[in-house]
Amino acid sequence: MNILHIANHVKQSGNGIVNVMIDLACSQAKFGHNVAVASGGGEYVELLQRNNIRHYKLDQTRKPVQMVRAFYHYRKLVKQFKPDIVHAHMMTGALLSRLFRGLRKYKIVTHVHNEFQKSADFMKVGDSVIAVSQAVAKSMLSRGVQEQKLHVVLNGTVGSPRKEAADEEIQLKGPSIVTVAGLYERKGIQDLIEAFEIVGAECPEAHLYLLGDGPDRPKFEMKANESLRKSQIHFLGYKPHPQKYMGAADVFVLPSHKESFGLVLIEAREAGCPIVATNVDGIPEALDFGKSGMLVPPKSPDQLAEAILRMLKDAGVREHYRKRALQGLEYYSIERVARETLRIYEELKRG
Repeated sequence: MNILHIANHVKQSGNGIVNVMIDLACSQAKFGHNVAVASGGGEYVELLQRNNIRHYKLDQTRKPVQMVRAFYHYRKLVKQFKPDIVHAHMMTGALLSRLFRGLRKYKIVTHVHNEFQKSADFMKVGDSVIAVSQAVAKSMLSRGVQEQKLHVVLNGTVGSPRKEAADEEIQLKGPSIVTVAGLYERKGIQDLIEAFEIVGAECPEAHLYLLGDGPDRPKFEMKANESLRKSQIHFLGYKPHPQKYMGAADVFVLPSHKESFGLVLIEAREAGCPIVATNVDGIPEALDFGKSGMLVPPKSPDQLAEAILRMLKDAGVREHYRKRALQGLEYYSIERVARETLRIYEELKRG
């Protein structure tokens, strides 16, 4: 089968949409399919090529002149590659594939990673629509996606070709709390900083490590500098292989206000890290509805601090959640994700 994936870029920047696409494409290629990726480019091009996946440069910058060029280049690559399936992971790719299908026989699969964005409405153009969690599927149904073309495929990271063996051991000052997230308002970073103020009062040796970058970083750094614990709050920026930090942490925290699934939670589980996360959207599904991590209400620094303190103070609780995090991980393999996705393709081709 000829499978063409489309995304805005393949940069190694911690973007969960890109990470899911890269893992899926590589796994499909290993199954013997002819796979290509069209994007604006990035560091993962080399990884794709190592996995016998062709990369087509397709700049989808949303400017009139550039979009005209993108339309021209898209039609050219489709004529050359002759896809059976076009799998669009972002809005622009979904619209390109639909508007310029014409008499081409390929089927379109759209993949909804962030349903809270307004652009998710455009993902309805797919012949099949994949949601990354039941929560996303419910949202897309309410937005008019036909039930018969909607499928849920939970994300996975086990066996990802993006991961590399740790070349160094990370030493964190502790007790240590780690988060890995884009520094956006919706990720709840300000809540975490406020919660750490409470945690530090009862556990003065604790340290908070924030891995990630984003447009709201200056605001969060300003908030941290106002804290009595500012010397114990560390902004480390984006790290391409955060698993080593997760493995060294006493607690991993994801305090999001909105989160379609939380791919990073599976990575934290793989690292055997006790987890505290907010009970929103697809997060409960990634944590077996609270069995594999402690769930707290969003936008509640007090309750977030209480859960973190419970983890830090009680070694038995930490060990319980550490063991639970590691259980059932085989389900979250990229091979399973690829197989389920390929079945959706086959249904489309038959239908």
